[in-house]
Amino acid sequence: MSEAASRVLLEKLIGFATVSRDSNLEMIGFIQRYLDEHGVASELFYNAERTKANLFATIGPRDRGGIVLSGHTDVVPVDGQAWTVDPFRLSEKDGRLYGRGAADMKGYLASVLAAVPLFAGRELKMPVHLAFSYDEEVGCLGVRPMLAELEQRPHRPVLCLIGEPTQMRPVLGHKGKLAMRCCVKGASCHSAYAPYGVNAIQYAARMIGRLDEIGERLAQPGRHDARFDPPYSTVQAGVIKGGRALNIVPGECEFDFEVRALPGFDAHSVADELHAFAQTELLPKMHAVNADTDIRLQALSAYPGLATPPDSEAARILALLCGSEAFGTVAFGSEGGLFDHAGIPAVVCGPGSMDQGHKPDEYVTIAQLRACDSMMERIAAYAALADAAAHAQAAS
Repeated sequence: MSEAASRVLLEKLIGFATVSRDSNLEMIGFIQRYLDEHGVASELFYNAERTKANLFATIGPRDRGGIVLSGHTDVVPVDGQAWTVDPFRLSEKDGRLYGRGAADMKGYLASVLAAVPLFAGRELKMPVHLAFSYDEEVGCLGVRPMLAELEQRPHRPVLCLIGEPTQMRPVLGHKGKLAMRCCVKGASCHSAYAPYGVNAIQYAARMIGRLDEIGERLAQPGRHDARFDPPYSTVQAGVIKGGRALNIVPGECEFDFEVRALPGFDAHSVADELHAFAQTELLPKMHAVNADTDIRLQALSAYPGLATPPDSEAARILALLCGSEAFGTVAFGSEGGLFDHAGIPAVVCGPGSMDQGHKPDEYVTIAQLRACDSMMERIAAYAALADAAAHAQAAS
């Protein structure tokens, strides 16, 4: 593989401003045309509005499982960030390639696409699938309709390799996430008569206080898993809105919170406890002043954690592909848990570091991109082996 090919493709991909709030169809169209040029057919899975799409393609035989190379096309916004370069135009300096998504995760997508001629030119014994999704950054939302379709197909892949930035280290696990919104409806009045109103901000604060108590319990040593950092499930309130003026008792307040859950911990149990607290302790007091008050919890997004066993076939293949058995975990999430729940064992390994992701002047190093290109060469070699076909047929 040519390092120049990955760089050229990364430059193209960075040029598409695929922020999650916007369409990704221009970039998907570019990828589809690129695949067509190399004789690779692809299919699209649109959102309901047909403004975004997942792309799925298969290179090689279609009568067996194979390896999925998966990544998301969307990126986080650059609003309010102090970039020193154009975030949607690739820049190079001191061995670094700068641009929004360079690390998270268009560097990986560029390396995958650069390997397409290599995959297409080999007589593969097992297929290589490409699965590019939308709306990962807003809760792993977009990949779900594509996975629902893949679950119905007769030949299930033996592995999904998700290229989130891990500095090319093999990762078998990450936490799951639940994002929720708490809406408090109080009763407004003049602040001089505060006891005759129901202060929505103060009741929201009590809910947040209970959330803190839950977080303290989750951090107890008996709930730790040393494979993760931090080694326990966490909660935090990240956004709060409420109030109009200091002399008005606020009638409305809402806050968003999240649970980052260790694999095996039910994040919804946190929401259930908050709901019970509101129903038994807060709402009776609120209703005693005004019967029209309420506290509601609304789910925003969720995805499961990932815990692929280190002695699994998926882990063995990952070690071969990335050249290391030093398996680890990451603090951030991915679509891996969703693939795993769909019956496709998932692992994570990709170029760059999340230390640069989501930040101004995001970058991936040329060395990391080169290392990912080398992994693609090993994937091509593995998929061309006879024993690879045996693994794929056994799993289908």
